[in-house]
Amino acid sequence: MHTYRIGDAAALLGVSADTVRRLVDGGKLTAERDELGRRIIPGPALAAYARQLHRAERESTGSSARNRFSGIVTDVILGDVSAQVEIQAGPFRVVAMVSRESAEELELEPG
Repeated sequence: MHTYRIGDAAALLGVSADTVRRLVDGGKLTAERDELGRRIIPGPALAAYARQLHRAERESTGSSARNRFSGIVTDVILGDVSAQVEIQAGPFRVVAMVSRESAEELELEPG
């Protein structure tokens, strides 16, 4: 089983090490002690917390503020598993591969 030190877990979650310590102290994230007495986060526990965090963010906001920019969808090509989405963002053409599930959930279509 892979384990993560507090700082590594913080980097993966996009939060500070102090936030991870508070999560552990508050019982929201499990930690163990290594042979030197340092707190480590078991990989499965970190993955479960990240999934839970992602679900809570999607339910509350619908999308991530980090993934927003002004543009217009010009084309969507749905495949069996993925979707190719073309966006015109000012003078730039952006082409992104996303999961088909995401494209359908976001109801992406030209315009």
